Amino acid sequence: MIAAQFIFEPGDYDDEFHVLDAAIENAAKSITGFLGTDRWVSQDGLCTNAIYYFTDMAALTKLGRFDDHRTAKSQVDRWYKGYRVVVTEVTATYGNMPHIASGDL
Repeated sequence: MIAAQFIFEPGDYDDEFHVLDAAIENAAKSITGFLGTDRWVSQDGLCTNAIYYFTDMAALTKLGRFDDHRTAKSQVDRWYKGYRVVVTEVTATYGNMPHIASGDL
């Protein structure tokens, strides 16, 4: 499993941001190999970590090629004060806290 984390400090969102954000979310969900998402906000509320899970890199790569995703990436400084993308291979996931969201995993 691949986890793509988009860690960001929000800036000012406009209507175009919301349209692109919804389109990207829908595109991710339509990809064969998409497993689900988790979203975490830092205790101080200044940073968000949106984590997208995929079966493999090929599935994640499809999201990166989506036109609206490319458009949003080209304008990222318009909407975020800062960001970091972390892509990792998940080798295990387990726990006993079903009340904590785990996407659709």
